[in-house]
Amino acid sequence: MISTAIRVARVGSAAELAAAALMMLGFPCLMLAALLPSVGAFAATAAVTYLADHYLHRRGSYLINRLSKVRAGLSIRFLIRQLLLVLLLARLDLSDSMVFYAAIACFLAFYGFQAPHSALITLIRLRRKMPVATRNVDLASRIRIPDAPPRALLNRAAEKMLHLDLLAVAGVLVTGATDTNVYGFAGIAATLVLAFVYVVALVPYIRGKKTPPNADTVLAAVDGWLREYRPETVLYFSGSKDSAYQVNMWLETMEQLDTRPLIILRERAILERMAPTTVPVICVPGGVHLMNMDLSTVRVALYAANVGKNIHMLRVPTMKHVFIGHGDSDKLASVNPFSKAYDEVWTAGRAGRDRYAIADVGVRDDDIAEVGRPQLAPIQTWQGVPEGPRGAAADGRCPTVLYAPTWEGWDDNPGNTSILLAGANIVRRLVQADPPVRVLYKPHPFTGTRSPQAKSAHEKIVALVEKAAAERAADPRFTVDAAARSAAKAELVRIEARIEKLTGVTESGDEAEATRDGMVDTAAHAEVARLRAEWNDAYWRSFGSWEHRVITGAEPRLYDCFNVSDAMVSDISSVVSDFIASGKPYAVTDSAELGVEEFKRQNTAVRAAVILSNSASELGELLAQVTDPSSDALAVDRRELKEYLLGPDEPASIDQFNAAVRGLAKKSRARNLGQETGASAAAVELANGVPGQRKASADETGGAAVKGGSTA
Repeated sequence: MISTAIRVARVGSAAELAAAALMMLGFPCLMLAALLPSVGAFAATAAVTYLADHYLHRRGSYLINRLSKVRAGLSIRFLIRQLLLVLLLARLDLSDSMVFYAAIACFLAFYGFQAPHSALITLIRLRRKMPVATRNVDLASRIRIPDAPPRALLNRAAEKMLHLDLLAVAGVLVTGATDTNVYGFAGIAATLVLAFVYVVALVPYIRGKKTPPNADTVLAAVDGWLREYRPETVLYFSGSKDSAYQVNMWLETMEQLDTRPLIILRERAILERMAPTTVPVICVPGGVHLMNMDLSTVRVALYAANVGKNIHMLRVPTMKHVFIGHGDSDKLASVNPFSKAYDEVWTAGRAGRDRYAIADVGVRDDDIAEVGRPQLAPIQTWQGVPEGPRGAAADGRCPTVLYAPTWEGWDDNPGNTSILLAGANIVRRLVQADPPVRVLYKPHPFTGTRSPQAKSAHEKIVALVEKAAAERAADPRFTVDAAARSAAKAELVRIEARIEKLTGVTESGDEAEATRDGMVDTAAHAEVARLRAEWNDAYWRSFGSWEHRVITGAEPRLYDCFNVSDAMVSDISSVVSDFIASGKPYAVTDSAELGVEEFKRQNTAVRAAVILSNSASELGELLAQVTDPSSDALAVDRRELKEYLLGPDEPASIDQFNAAVRGLAKKSRARNLGQETGASAAAVELANGVPGQRKASADETGGAAVKGGSTA
């Protein structure tokens, strides 16, 4: 029942649901306490509403946003509490008291401060909002960007301002209980003085020296930097905040380009969630600003997603446009007809080329290039399960099976994800396997964002994994070196502290300040990369090698999970194509129940997989491949499929990618040179008259050009 209430109220936890209920019930109770009247009951209930409201705001509860939509926003809730306090004073026969009139005047004046306070906060944020936000772009030497206001002034400003009434409310309540006016006057004075001070403290930050330059000045500085840096290859990306992973997967590749790279983003939310990189980044939310930006030196533009805002860059003819995508799979998105808009489409291997040919969506074979998948370099090839007693002791680990389903997608196609129909069956069979295996469950970050049924199925899978983990921890067959685990956990704390020190941002920073100071420290960036590798190693050592685990969030990464796994179960997605790079056994769920032959015919990546029905009864075949290599009849098929999907191992994928960039840049330069040559020739022809038309003589014009005459 509680889970149903949480889902209906769209809150995140039982504690959040309880806080919401207390706040909702608190206001009727406040009215009752005022009417009785009871100062003690009113004070206790007011404290509950204050705390519940504060908790919901701190959690960013969806309910808070909904209350604002139904005329019960933050300011209204505070006003109602104050009006009920005035009612309490009246019921206490204090309506003739000076405190009564002082309280009314205080609350009126207090709300009078809200307007200038809100206006100043809004004005400061607007004036400090840059037309572009950057990282690794030296704007500080070109324009003056002042420090951000103290975080204490701007962060959760409305909530802080309204909570200043606490002093007045407390003072008036003490007066009501003791009949001593001094407490009420003291609280009222404190509230009004602090509100006035808060407003005055904001005023200096709307003046010229405290605000960044105007948009034209900033954009001119960016253009100046672009002319000096002369970028040649751009990674262009637009999307929702949850799609940041799609650009993050290309950062290391961009850092390894032979040409000068640049990343252009269109949403500030993506910039905030982008992983650290040494590549210059420019976030340009405005389409007009982007179209007026000096990108004349760019020869190749790379696109990781098909989105509407791509048109703002595709309109530039002086660069070649390439769709590189954010994964390689048999999903329909991998053969989107919009791909015709690009000069070229780059795929990992031959399979991508064949997909477009079969789909017949208008992408010509000549416009497709096979460049491998540079991101797959960290994936280690399988060496087989180490010898040792299976699950009997700490020195003989269980085989590890990764369950990494994709999300439910934008429609209700039953083939989108396995979690709805097969997920629980898969996990249940894995945790009950004999000999035992370890289960790692890493869901897609979008899981449950669209479908309540998918969210519920995910929660059921999490519960199964956690229950199995608890049972295994109590099983005497599975032991762990407590000292080694403690040492690994201590190492994690040390590494995380160092990473936070190297990558953490100051509490007072805002977008303008981050743009000014966002120059990456190359040495620190390299150290962070080394520390993340150490963190990953320590993470896996921090718990038993037989311990089931639910893994969410950015760390450990999916490829790290690949490397510690001996097999994987997944759905039709780029995860399968990427896992094939490891050479390890894998299974894919036919959730739409197409049948093995039809499923393999439609989906290239599953041709070397164990095909699972929704009952997952075929999992035994996958587990046999892991534990007994001699029974692995699909090993040769996996090697052949790997080359077909991902291209040859030699030359290295990053070398193939760089060669493709250089080749397309050469075409871009040839095209631009041809246009310049053609334009020069056309200018000469125009200077000599319209091409193909001879000049008329004076006789042929009927003597119109007579000196001093007129043809009118």
